[in-house]
Amino acid sequence: MIERTLFTPDHESFRDSFRRFMDKEIAPFHEDWEAQGYVDRALWNKAGENGFLCMSLPEEHGGAGADLLYSVIQFEELWARGFTGVGFGLHSEIVAPYILHYGTEAQKRKYLPRLASGEMVGAIAMSEPGAGSDLQAVRTAALPQPDGSWHLSGSKTFITNGWHADLVIVVAKTDPAGGAKGTSLFLVERGMAGFEKGQRLKKLGLKAQDTSELFFNDVHLPPDALLGEPNRGFACLMEQLPWERLQIAISAVAASQAAIDHTIAYVKDRKVFGQTVGAFQNTRYTLAELQTEVQVAQVFVDKCIELLMAQKLDTATASMAKYWTTDLQCKVMDECVQLHGGYGFMWEYPVTRAYADARVQRIYGGTNEIMKEVITRAMGLPGR
Repeated sequence: MIERTLFTPDHESFRDSFRRFMDKEIAPFHEDWEAQGYVDRALWNKAGENGFLCMSLPEEHGGAGADLLYSVIQFEELWARGFTGVGFGLHSEIVAPYILHYGTEAQKRKYLPRLASGEMVGAIAMSEPGAGSDLQAVRTAALPQPDGSWHLSGSKTFITNGWHADLVIVVAKTDPAGGAKGTSLFLVERGMAGFEKGQRLKKLGLKAQDTSELFFNDVHLPPDALLGEPNRGFACLMEQLPWERLQIAISAVAASQAAIDHTIAYVKDRKVFGQTVGAFQNTRYTLAELQTEVQVAQVFVDKCIELLMAQKLDTATASMAKYWTTDLQCKVMDECVQLHGGYGFMWEYPVTRAYADARVQRIYGGTNEIMKEVITRAMGLPGR
């Protein structure tokens, strides 16, 4: 195996600390959270108290001023352990950075420390019942008022952290004739009149993640609810996409390696026809192929992380990482379930949960078909 060189001893010390936190605060409860459909709200407060939220935020805004490798470690550890109900990543490395990069000083002071402490849970609302990866088709609209305020109307679906959310970044049309260039971002708080949360959605996987519908029924937003400049929402989204898509790739590789490790342990122990499953050539060759591909993926993703740290990761390369690693993740899970035989279909086995959790990785963050479209355009092959 190729040695990884990204992490310093301080990073590995943090990894050990976060593992202890997971052992104490997540592992004993995650199965119950899967049954109830959401992670207990108290986990967010405990994570904030221990400094595990919004670590990359500057200290002046409540973070630790840490480099992004600390967040990479969180993604890897949570997905390797199958703790996919915990929405720290979206909260810390999508919602908070939007406010940090595009918010006013007043917005930063108001929200960032509360996100870092766990007092507030953050979500971002892009997808709609009729608009998934195609953000140009967003129908949620924010109409400007003479006093500078806005009236927000529409609905969103598939919103991670939506049920717990205290603060939601909402993508809305502010110029109906402007297409993608006519969208803006708004900060909507729990308790605002007209902001309602729908049912928690029952999903194939990620069962402990509180994914919800959100409804905005003529919500009156003050002028300072606008995040960034008007009609620049789509541009802001595009600027943040490389890191967001790389987060998915990081998770995909970590989950894939964990599935291989679980399967190796299983086939070494399980016996059929007088020998272990691991002794059969088909088993050994299948695992050799999977391990090779995951090793290749790890090297590529680590290079992408280096580019990100140097602020050189472009959207097309991040799209390559997202689509290729998540396709691979689904392949690995399918093969590992097969090697488990009937037990691979039983929910109490980690590989079964990993199989269910993997499928959505090819969909959110932009479907893998959209990723290929992004790549071809970067190659000078524009579509219709």
